[in-house]
Amino acid sequence: MTSAVVRDLASSFTGAVFTPDHPEFDAAAGVYQLAATGRPAVVVRPRDAVDVARAIACAREHGLEIAVRGGGHSSAGHSTGDGALVIDMRGFRDLTVDPGARRLRAGAGLDAGTVVAAAHEHGLTVPFGDNGAVGIAGITLGGGMGYLSRQHGLTVDHLMSAELVTADGRIVTTSAAEEPELFWAIRGGGGNFGVVTSLEFNMVEAGMVYGGAMLLPPTPDVLRGVTPLAGAAPRELGVIANVMPAPPAPFVPPEMIGRPVVVIAGCYNGDAEAGAAAWAPFRALATPISDIVGPMPYPALYRLTEAAAIPSVGVARSMFVDVVDDAVVATLREAYLASPGVRTMIQVRVLGGAVADVPSNATAYAHRTAPVHLMALATAATPEAAGPCRDWADEILRRLRGRGVGAYANFLEDEGEARVRDAYPNSTYKRLAAVKRAWDPDNVFHRNQNIRPAG
Repeated sequence: MTSAVVRDLASSFTGAVFTPDHPEFDAAAGVYQLAATGRPAVVVRPRDAVDVARAIACAREHGLEIAVRGGGHSSAGHSTGDGALVIDMRGFRDLTVDPGARRLRAGAGLDAGTVVAAAHEHGLTVPFGDNGAVGIAGITLGGGMGYLSRQHGLTVDHLMSAELVTADGRIVTTSAAEEPELFWAIRGGGGNFGVVTSLEFNMVEAGMVYGGAMLLPPTPDVLRGVTPLAGAAPRELGVIANVMPAPPAPFVPPEMIGRPVVVIAGCYNGDAEAGAAAWAPFRALATPISDIVGPMPYPALYRLTEAAAIPSVGVARSMFVDVVDDAVVATLREAYLASPGVRTMIQVRVLGGAVADVPSNATAYAHRTAPVHLMALATAATPEAAGPCRDWADEILRRLRGRGVGAYANFLEDEGEARVRDAYPNSTYKRLAAVKRAWDPDNVFHRNQNIRPAG
């Protein structure tokens, strides 16, 4: 099969082709989710959208599943697949910044850190997430939550247009004016509708910010206090709180490394004096164990999550909740103390603000009014050792299910169709299924949080 695919590609494909006997195959096939142990039949690295169309046609001709690899950070391991043809988008790295128009066009193979660094040269940015290693296509197509969400909304709220290749090989540009229903669907509906090759964003101001991280003791008062403080803070302040072992970082006292702490990371995107005032209530929750919050360039925030760029066997479960009250706090504390190992984390993201300003039906990301997102994350040394991590994360989800709703598609693993439905409320799912029927009626693109074509 692989030989036949290579022969067919040889006649028209201009990019690189990696077969299992190629010395660079493992590097080409590698992803960050090491639990995704499947071995592709072939990896292709197209040069342009025409190459993408050729790869799609070849996969369909030979009955191969298609996996699309952008940044390779899919929690569910959808960036690869056993026996699949992987379309590796890392060759799409064109980047054009127009500071006067505040527009940026980027190839789908770029990561968030590269794009943010380029925009920062002009005192601007695109509001991506909190990890510079993630691919811009993946985070955008799922929604895009980050430090600037409360001030400027989600990444999808800044997407102006996208070029993608459809299941039948068409190269399509979609925007609010061109194929608007498809444009609605790709803003939260993931990779269900085609292979995105480039994205155009509008940018916002973000030069020097007042941000960083502080470590607080994991007491009930701290856990109870973080969420209301973050929700009441000015929109310019966006924080993410993590209950986790203190990392082996230079700013952490040696005796605290590995011990449970609450890490509050984020930034105030505005005046430094106002930023210091906005952070002050968090400092008042408890005497900080460590505090490196202060003036910094916006891209420097990504240094706080550099460890997340290292491939690992990760297990994550997440949901939205309306409030982090005493019962939720007790559940989170008990769960953390019962965690299966030192590499566990419970994360709290406070949303609202500009995220909620957008109507819930304006994009396929529909959880606009959800004020808080919770996630339990555990990493194991090997895929075989991930069982206790999965049990732990599932138990947290079970205990909190009555307190919250929904799911964020970008943080879902392969958790079944019911959880996909959690990500897309009923009316949203029906509309997505209709768009899927129009653009991918054979469900060619199903290695994703899959929307089945409407019958």
